[in-house]
Amino acid sequence: MRLAEITSLLAGADDPGLFTAAEALTRENFGDEVYLRGIIEFSNYCEKNCQYCGLRLANTKVHRYRLSVEDILHCLALARELSFGTAVLQSGDDFTYSRADIIRIITDAKAASSMAVTLSLGDRPAEDFLAWREAGADRYLIKIETFDEALYAASRPGLRLADRLDRLEGLRRAGYEVGSGIITDLPGMTTDILANDLLRLSELDLDMIAAGPFVPNPDTPYGDRPSGSILTALRSVAILRLLNPLANIPATSALSALRDGAREQALKCGANVVMPSLTPEEVSADYAIYPGKNTFRADAKSRLDAVKQAIRRVGRIPSEAIGGSKRRQHHG
Repeated sequence: MRLAEITSLLAGADDPGLFTAAEALTRENFGDEVYLRGIIEFSNYCEKNCQYCGLRLANTKVHRYRLSVEDILHCLALARELSFGTAVLQSGDDFTYSRADIIRIITDAKAASSMAVTLSLGDRPAEDFLAWREAGADRYLIKIETFDEALYAASRPGLRLADRLDRLEGLRRAGYEVGSGIITDLPGMTTDILANDLLRLSELDLDMIAAGPFVPNPDTPYGDRPSGSILTALRSVAILRLLNPLANIPATSALSALRDGAREQALKCGANVVMPSLTPEEVSADYAIYPGKNTFRADAKSRLDAVKQAIRRVGRIPSEAIGGSKRRQHHG
């Protein structure tokens, strides 16, 4: 698919054709299964100052929390109890947790079950990535947000796109299944930038890819910017599916933050993964990258049941499978 075709699809040239083709390709490769990944957001401290994110260092309004290693192990036990095939450990860029702390968490998770462990801990040194992979971590998520250098620099002050891409390659070399993603309608993004982002993201040949809409957080510099379009995000998911038939593509929680039911809609446009939160209720609302994230304060079991019901409503089957990279199985 060429840039011109992506641009016209993003502009709405053929939504019925686009969504039907994406759903058909998803079913062809994944059947009716939607993989469930339990996400544990264990710290909302971050040393970065990304303009769009509520966890940014300069935001004094967010109530900060850190879960102890014991608390995190407790969340992992809950993930096993609820039969998740994958646990995702996520935090801001928080160096309070040492390399050894994370090794302990991975080792415990892998010793107790065959669950896959995905890490999303931001920019850590290459030695950490290697050590965690050796300890048994399976996957790593590292978002790009945009491949436009000027927009990247404006959105993530003091950070360079090239460094982020180097890190991604380092993760690949270390043997992880690697995931990345972009924010659609990030302030300053044009249709041309987004079209190029979708193409660049696909050229990286990743195991997991995501596109979620921009959701303004009032406590950030981008707080007064308009929300991203749900339709643009869904078109982006569908285009990513057509470009990446075998990649795992999540229906992001940012969609739900903008409209109830939008996340499930993504499952009809190419997505095949949903990540319900296992973050303890007493802190989950504080993991406020954007408003409306994790506001469903039910206990983990009822949160999971609600997600399963929503998946069934769109004619899909919630799956407890590990859901590893089909791209790798295919290449291998």
